[in-house]
Amino acid sequence: MDGLTERQLASVDDVVEAAAAAGIEVWLRGGWAMDFHLGQVTRPHVDVDWYCWRADAERLAATLTGRGWRPDPRMPVEVQLDLFRGDVEVSFAYLSRDDTGRVTVGGGPWTGTPLPAGMLDGPRGEIGSHTAPIISVAAQIEFKEMFPVWMPERPRRPKDADDVARLRASLITSAATGEDPAQLRSPVPRAAWTDEGSERA
Repeated sequence: MDGLTERQLASVDDVVEAAAAAGIEVWLRGGWAMDFHLGQVTRPHVDVDWYCWRADAERLAATLTGRGWRPDPRMPVEVQLDLFRGDVEVSFAYLSRDDTGRVTVGGGPWTGTPLPAGMLDGPRGEIGSHTAPIISVAAQIEFKEMFPVWMPERPRRPKDADDVARLRASLITSAATGEDPAQLRSPVPRAAWTDEGSERA
């Protein structure tokens, strides 16, 4: 495990600890969510991607800046919260709920778009002694499979196909995930990917 990976794992611990102390909910998404589901680091990651509630974003930013994190000026805070500390970058895409209680995109041009049902209901993930809330495996697969359909100008990356294969294999070999394979392709508008299209992890 290289130094950056170790620092990214330490950042996961820091975010989880800070958020819990402040009573703020967060969930890993992207490549790190997959790794925490699988229980191992499968490949290098450029940054660490999260979800948080839009209503908590300001308080979360204040909590993390108090722990040495600094805002990244490249991303408008209205769209998502991006922070860095040293060579570690973290980003928080926003979540909201609509009038029916469905989880929706909480920031940016696709605000209000429904996200996959049950996305926030999966079990916590872990890598060794590190634990964190993660989005459900079904949602992880859906995002990675459907992104090229929602955004044809951005073809599927080889690592996305590899990730989907790993995630699907994990569902076959582990009943402990609690995921329903019949729901892996629930229809979600292309906008539901929100900013995951720019995810570098």
